[in-house]
Amino acid sequence: MSKEKRSRRRIKLPLTTIVGLSFGAFVAIAIGLVLGLSVSANFRNTFSLLNDKTILSTQSLETQLRTHFASIENAVVGLKPYFDEGTIGFGDPERTLEDLTIALNSNNNITTLAVTDADGRRLGVYRANNGKIWRISSDAPPPGMTPKDMPELTADSPPTWGALVKHDVGLFANVSVPLVRDGRKIGMLTAATSMEELGRIVTAQDEGVDNTVFIIADGDQVILHSDADWLQTGGAIRENLPGSFLSVGDPVLAGIASEQPLDEFKKAAELGIDVSFVQANDDEYIVMKALLEGFSDMPWTVGQYYLSATVSREVRRLAGSMFVGFGALVISVLIAFWMGRRVARPLKYLALQSKRVGSLSLNDVEPLPRSRVAEIDQVASAFNSMVEGLKAMNTYVPRSLFIKLMRLGGRSAAEPREAELTILFTDIVGFTALSEHLSAEDTAGLLNEHFAILVEAVENEGGTVDKFLGDGMLAFWGAPDARPDHARAAVRTARRIAAALHEANRKAAEAGRPQMSLRIGIHTGPAVVGNVGALDRWNYTVVGDTVNAAERLQTLGREVEGTPEVTILASAATVAQLPGEHDHKAVGDHHLRGRSGRMEVYWLDPFAACEPEEVGAEKLPVTAAE
Repeated sequence: MSKEKRSRRRIKLPLTTIVGLSFGAFVAIAIGLVLGLSVSANFRNTFSLLNDKTILSTQSLETQLRTHFASIENAVVGLKPYFDEGTIGFGDPERTLEDLTIALNSNNNITTLAVTDADGRRLGVYRANNGKIWRISSDAPPPGMTPKDMPELTADSPPTWGALVKHDVGLFANVSVPLVRDGRKIGMLTAATSMEELGRIVTAQDEGVDNTVFIIADGDQVILHSDADWLQTGGAIRENLPGSFLSVGDPVLAGIASEQPLDEFKKAAELGIDVSFVQANDDEYIVMKALLEGFSDMPWTVGQYYLSATVSREVRRLAGSMFVGFGALVISVLIAFWMGRRVARPLKYLALQSKRVGSLSLNDVEPLPRSRVAEIDQVASAFNSMVEGLKAMNTYVPRSLFIKLMRLGGRSAAEPREAELTILFTDIVGFTALSEHLSAEDTAGLLNEHFAILVEAVENEGGTVDKFLGDGMLAFWGAPDARPDHARAAVRTARRIAAALHEANRKAAEAGRPQMSLRIGIHTGPAVVGNVGALDRWNYTVVGDTVNAAERLQTLGREVEGTPEVTILASAATVAQLPGEHDHKAVGDHHLRGRSGRMEVYWLDPFAACEPEEVGAEKLPVTAAE
């Protein structure tokens, strides 16, 4: 056999190419018979999809706005009974301001919350752009509540939205409910929301450079515009907002005055969504808009517009497809390409999920779908079973440790050996007494949240979590991957834990939940690390005097005076490997239980790596007690 023949025999065409060419030829032959039907069906389907896109995008914007306003309305409706019953009111201004502050903090959509009595006295709270809460206890109208723009209410009035209010700090929408006692209106409760909050919704709804979202209020005033900083047509209009759509500076919105309705969007029109064609400068745009009622004294117009090329491209393609040659080519190529991908999809999907398995991103792995092809179905079933098994294993073996061991050689990397490591032990102060007042579920939840803080800090510094011991944790650095800075990494981890615990305690205090204090012991020295166990029960762990010493250092933290939030004690062996470290204090030589000699111990400042004003903790005195 000649070399040329052997070379020809080695040429292999991809399955997608074979299938694509076969189906392409079939479609090319058959297209002449079905051209009329396919063009008609494609025309209907295209406009059906455009209708659906129009409806979905417009209703999505409307739904988000209604949800935003409903949360504000529900807030004042929920507070109204407390004023009606006299639980809070002008009789106790301090408590009223405190309760209004709580309500404001619980609803990020509200900017201003105020109560006004029949004599015009006003108490309220206002959230500034920087998040600071300001109290209002004067008759001057707060942001979002100009008296002339407030709705007229009777004792039976439902929640009523007033006119938009322009203030020095921004534009506001407001809703009010009457406060009634003994059948008589005694005042009203008002909540206002800044248009900045709605601006975030409008900006998030914007799909890209060819899409612009807008809101028009009071008949013709553009109050929100997702491209105010740079229009599709060029230029900026932010300084002109709010302003009439005719003069605000957006040529597309100005063109609405002479828009041409598009009759093809009948499905959208039936749902109250107007779709029209507007010409601005040298481009064409598709404008979609709908009325939003119930959240001001006049209906709003919410809408968006697209560069016409992004919407009408499919329509024009359909017109061109009426030419038999062009239509046959496009359709045959599309169908061939689709069929090729369809046939290759199971293998492509398997490759994608296998890549995730290879990186141990097991939570991102999606089950392979069943198939009518027996061989592919068997592969899918075996793959899915394997993933479930790996997920079960990953529950008990830290993913970071597994990745390290795999990278370093698997079984050989886990062989027991002696190495210089830095060990870190933690323990919650008084957890037994704390848990006596908690249910089993609450205790487990509290521990899980605490351990999440510890694990994140350890893994961020490349450490290995060995195990959890009751309410404590054992972690180490220097194995399985060797690193010369293991002592510094352990100390950085301890301070990360201190900062994270301080923040968790702050949130717990605000929520009325238990706060915790923590002791941490750190020691550096030789230890045996690797697989320890028998038969099918093996653990990758550390053992030796270095581990025991770290635990004893943590226990020695009980001798620190006062009730510090975090106590970190480290051995001289650890501190010796911290060049440039000055935030520590020698606390003397101590005899550690279970050890024959004495160990020089240092107290480390747990918050040295944090700005004092952020941590809010002072340095704690330490005694060199035996």
